[in-house]
Amino acid sequence: MIAVIGGTGRLGRLVTERLVDQGEQVRVVARSAPDRRVPGAHFAAADLRDPSTLPPALDGADVVVAAAHGMDPGRGESPAEIDRDGNVALIDVASGRGTDVVLLSVVGAAADHPLELFRMKWAAEQHLRASSASWTIVRASAFAEMWLELLGDSARGGKGPQVFGAGDNPINFVSVDDVAVAAARAATDRSLRGRTIEVGGEDLTLNELARLVRPDLPPRHVPRAALRVLGQLARPVRPSFARLARAAATMDSTDLRFEASTGREAYPWLPGTSVRELAQRGGS
Repeated sequence: MIAVIGGTGRLGRLVTERLVDQGEQVRVVARSAPDRRVPGAHFAAADLRDPSTLPPALDGADVVVAAAHGMDPGRGESPAEIDRDGNVALIDVASGRGTDVVLLSVVGAAADHPLELFRMKWAAEQHLRASSASWTIVRASAFAEMWLELLGDSARGGKGPQVFGAGDNPINFVSVDDVAVAAARAATDRSLRGRTIEVGGEDLTLNELARLVRPDLPPRHVPRAALRVLGQLARPVRPSFARLARAAATMDSTDLRFEASTGREAYPWLPGTSVRELAQRGGS
């Protein structure tokens, strides 16, 4: 049986659907049951912020896929709580039970990365490598569908898409479906244990992405300086919002390019969905 932590999220649901279609027994693990369940998958409630809830969620699991993240401003959580501490607790439980771990991380994760999420993912990776668990790490770049939706939602009432910063810094965007393929393969293929699989897509600026969403309207910009000010001023009252503002300012100036062909050369089964095709399909 395979337990998918964060199985109600964008990536987790796709991984669950793919595994169920392959005939696997799947347990979706999240804080609350989804409004729309994946037929054939079972649900168990657990919270990465409360390690005592994790052992029951992993009962009987041969593999756990760690697909949760702590960047949702609506949940009032942080990458330190979820991507580092939560995953560390999960890895410890899995190690004690002999459960394999597939950890979803980010391309470019490093101890000194300017983005907090990347540093927290790196810490979880290091803990996993030092553990007794058999593991596979799947690193992905930014989810194209999420950014296409954000830009599309901001372009309402005749206004152009809202871009954070100057929007001319190249960022690698990948289809979340491509990442789900890698995660599901990692969960079921034990020959991938001890490996780090990097899944990327296309290098595009946010301005280019905005033009794919609305070629008829020029993008609007929130200046990088304003993002930095918001990132500081909102800290005491809205820490999650402040964290996103600081992350947006950093993304506008940090090298986030990735040569995705290297991953597909190592793993020819990795797909390469076009971001431009996703935009034409409405980001779905």
